[in-house]
Amino acid sequence: MNPALVACRVRGRFWQAVGRAKATLIVTREYEHLVMALAVVRGRPHVTYLPLPHPSGVAVDRRRGIVHVASTRNPNQVFDFEAAEDRTLVPVRSRYYPGRLYLHDLAMIGGRLHGNAVGANAVVRLDSAGGVHTAWWPRCVELRGRLDSSRNHIQLNSIAAGKGLRDSCFSASSDEITREKPGDPAYPVDGRGVVFSGATRRPMVRGLTRPHSARWLGNRLWVDNSGYGEVGYVDDATFRPVLRLSGWTRGLAFAGGIGFAGTSRVIPRFRAYAPGVVPASSECGIHAFDPRTGRVLGALLWPAGNQVFAVAACPAALSPGFPFPAREAAARAFFYGLTTRTMEGRTR
Repeated sequence: MNPALVACRVRGRFWQAVGRAKATLIVTREYEHLVMALAVVRGRPHVTYLPLPHPSGVAVDRRRGIVHVASTRNPNQVFDFEAAEDRTLVPVRSRYYPGRLYLHDLAMIGGRLHGNAVGANAVVRLDSAGGVHTAWWPRCVELRGRLDSSRNHIQLNSIAAGKGLRDSCFSASSDEITREKPGDPAYPVDGRGVVFSGATRRPMVRGLTRPHSARWLGNRLWVDNSGYGEVGYVDDATFRPVLRLSGWTRGLAFAGGIGFAGTSRVIPRFRAYAPGVVPASSECGIHAFDPRTGRVLGALLWPAGNQVFAVAACPAALSPGFPFPAREAAARAFFYGLTTRTMEGRTR
């Protein structure tokens, strides 16, 4: 791996914010094929990583102590990580799914793992044996009363997980089936994005541009308005921007009263997808902010980085991160001798 990809610089009081949150931030960088962890250990920054093919969504199962990471390749995979005896996150299993699902975000809903099957315009439940069960879809992708899962129509790409599907919300680039499809540079996006209500299966807010990373903070729904580099919340069916960042916003997590938002560079051929972002000044990184005021507390930036997909907050008490420290980015081999709880169960 190129060591420049994990070289970072810090702006403001980023590490102080991570420490206050008592969290380990799990960050996926899809085009660099890296999953990273940012933590504070004994008062010092602790940055680790693990190579993973095209990582996307992350879900933390706090009850079972498992971190799920989606790998959006053909076939799709979901990797499960557990803390070993020294609390390092190590992979314990991988499940394979059809590439046509085009998995994006992951979330725990009702204690079970769910994902956005963007290629099928639906939310699916992913069982531990590798099974896929269609769980939810918006009304706008029905033809003659049945789900049209023939291809990606609306870029249904994130999950704000509630107690159940009816209490959850889901973001998408549109609520219409049109001739142009997501992935086509000519696909119209400005102001066409929506967030769907899980209960009604209809939009509860409109006027967004390529929205992503819908998340609940208490009873308030937050979302990235990616095409304008904004992060904000929904109030009375209206998006209220709280901060605007230097890049395409994607990835959002909250821990300890602090928000953490990811930004990415604008891909040149998809410039039309980001009408409110200046490509030359866009940055790849994670930004800590105060959700009450929108004040940015600090940022960690990867000058050689490109795309951040997900940001998830894992309890610091569970694990400080992955096997490879970023300061030793030239490491090539991975040999691990410790076991996790799942591994111990298999060997008894």
